[in-house]
Amino acid sequence: MFDRILVPTDGSGPANAALELASRIASPTATIHVLFVSNDDHDANSSDVLDRTAEEILADARETAIADVETVVTEAQRGDPRDRILEYTASSGIELVVMGAHGRRKAEPVVLGRVTEGVVRNASIPVLVVRASDDIQSRYPFDRILVPTDGSEHARVAVERGVEIAAETEAALHLLSVVNVTRYGTESETDALVDRLEENAKRDLEAAAERAAADGVDVRTAVTVGTVYREISAYAETEDIDLLIMGTHGRSNPERELLGSVTERVLRIAPAPVLTVRAREMA
Repeated sequence: MFDRILVPTDGSGPANAALELASRIASPTATIHVLFVSNDDHDANSSDVLDRTAEEILADARETAIADVETVVTEAQRGDPRDRILEYTASSGIELVVMGAHGRRKAEPVVLGRVTEGVVRNASIPVLVVRASDDIQSRYPFDRILVPTDGSEHARVAVERGVEIAAETEAALHLLSVVNVTRYGTESETDALVDRLEENAKRDLEAAAERAAADGVDVRTAVTVGTVYREISAYAETEDIDLLIMGTHGRSNPERELLGSVTERVLRIAPAPVLTVRAREMA
């Protein structure tokens, strides 16, 4: 699936959960890179302690990952964690970043984490966010994959990635479109518009399902009405989804939900890991 995977770590529970899932999804011949970044804001007098801590953390990470993959590369750096992670992905040819986040799924609001959120927003490659919590699924091989779609280019890329992963893991692929009633309201004069949006969503899903089925993937489709990020999370929980795949900054026309902001909200409350993907930016 991915041959070069980066797992940033600080030795925390979420980072360890990310490393464990990365080790499971990596092929035996893959290389897992583990990066520890100490922030420049730390007191320079504590550098020996930080270096020693980094060494211990990376040694533990190597021991965890080496049982599943052929090669583990560890590195410690200083600087802003987000910037160092993004730089490392470019310089090392990384294909996937797997990052941990705190798992307080039912808290309102939930803080995803500045570094994780910054990497999701700025990475040009897929980012898999794994939150550590007893009420969050983290299984592999995947049995059920969910791709929410709004018909945009970024969502189309997410569907393509979903088809690819579903075919490889023999998972069922769920395609979901949500008609956002918070945008249009629920007054009687908007009923016809909501009905039309539902029909448009069904047509988009049918076309996407046909393309996926052509690759031999078991496809399920659904259209729901409500607040987009809540509907996505509720569907994922009801259907016992193992992986969500979402496009970032998806946009097409005013009748379709902007998946960029929705993705960030789903990342905070989803009951399973979330893989974010991005279409190649248009010049």
